[in-house]
Amino acid sequence: MSHNIDVSVSKRPSQGDTLVVFAAHDGKKDGPSLSKLSKEVTALVTNAGKKELFSGKKKETLFFRGVEKDGFKNVLLVGLGSAGNVDGDALKVAAASALAKLKAEKAEEACVLGASLLSGQKDAAGALQAFIEGLYLSVYEYDALKSKPKEKSKEKKSLQVVIGFDQAPNAAQKKALETASILSECQNLARRLGDTPGNYMTPTMLAEEAVKAAKGTKLKVTVWDKARIKKEGFGGLTSVSLGSAQDPRFIIMEYKGNPKSKEHIAFVGKGLTFDAGGISIKPAAGMEEMKYDMCGGAAVIAAMTAIAKLDLKVNATGYVPSTENLCGAAAMKPGDVFTARNGKTVEVFNTDAEGRLILSDALSYASEKKPKAMFDTATLTGAIMIALGNQYTGVFTRDKKLMATIQSAADQAGERVWSMPLDDFHVEDMKGTHADLCNISGNRLAGSSTAAAFLEQFVGEGISWAHFDIAGTAWNVNNRFNYHPRKGASGIIVRTFVELAKKF
Repeated sequence: MSHNIDVSVSKRPSQGDTLVVFAAHDGKKDGPSLSKLSKEVTALVTNAGKKELFSGKKKETLFFRGVEKDGFKNVLLVGLGSAGNVDGDALKVAAASALAKLKAEKAEEACVLGASLLSGQKDAAGALQAFIEGLYLSVYEYDALKSKPKEKSKEKKSLQVVIGFDQAPNAAQKKALETASILSECQNLARRLGDTPGNYMTPTMLAEEAVKAAKGTKLKVTVWDKARIKKEGFGGLTSVSLGSAQDPRFIIMEYKGNPKSKEHIAFVGKGLTFDAGGISIKPAAGMEEMKYDMCGGAAVIAAMTAIAKLDLKVNATGYVPSTENLCGAAAMKPGDVFTARNGKTVEVFNTDAEGRLILSDALSYASEKKPKAMFDTATLTGAIMIALGNQYTGVFTRDKKLMATIQSAADQAGERVWSMPLDDFHVEDMKGTHADLCNISGNRLAGSSTAAAFLEQFVGEGISWAHFDIAGTAWNVNNRFNYHPRKGASGIIVRTFVELAKKF
């Protein structure tokens, strides 16, 4: 994975290579909205606006080479989008836009004019954090498996980005840089786990990655093997794993940030390291993308790592059931019935609806620990992609108060979520003929809601719970958000889970 950027916050240097100036678009004026810029730079921006070369719109950039302004050789103008609507996501987009232009112009160092970046922001530290996250997220690239040149070439110099202010950085700015660095590092971890091919990311290897990520933190990681999983009555995880030569794993990550309290929250993530659909095999076209079916598990591993590295004063536990879903001789068959951890029997009508089966055991087990709140995330249904595309993560819960908390956390994290319906009609659709439940409904309607209704049957009574369906947002979202890779995992919902941990 490539990292070729160094970010710092400091008093603005008096000279340098490239000065990066941000401006918002104001529909009432011909040009961009200006604030706290020197006369020289203001004139540059104003003239560009009059000539309709730059207006401050989102993703807009304009590079001036050799203009010698404010002690800098070059000036880069970057649009923030509509004035008054510059949120965390807009700042991440602006960071990605700036970085792409700096790379295209082969810049080796740049100074971001902090006053222009944070103009009009009520939460300056939060805005700064979002921008820095955008920088670090934008440089992610999965290149671990590309062949290296035989002759050692000179290592590429890291792009030096200084975010400069009139005064030396204060405590809030330093904290913003530290937090942004940790969150980006962990989200990029989730991306790497998702992007790694299935032969390099088996259930065993995913468990090893969780252990590796926890090193140096207060996280305690426990990994169950096939025998323990079967002994514990994990009928869903055991059944799904039968078609693969790779043994399943159940990963538990425990963090005690507030040992004086008995309360804790739980995160559960689907860890299907490859999904061929089992006997109900998927079409060949696009099946290579099914290495991403463990992005929910990757998000939980990354979020738990971030929670520990940020030293949050909360008790949290992450659970990741992990297996492959293949078509081996012993694979479960349509019509088979198994018993889940909580004693409920499940009739399997479609072996490709396997994510809910392995989550059933994990949710049951997590419920036994009596968490104050429980959140699961999974690339669960194609139906959510039809409903919400690759812009919004669908959230399913009957708890309106919890949904409000989730919305607040997602807004703070700069991730888009949408509340989806879940009620007794959907539960009715999931009743089985020869067992308590069936793993698919009798019709194709409301597929995401019926899947959530199935999961709900394994959540303990009285536990506040929400399900995040990330099938549309877990990979290939660059066409919407340029700070994500052009192809590959997004690391979605990691930051929202961290914000939820802060709220509990």
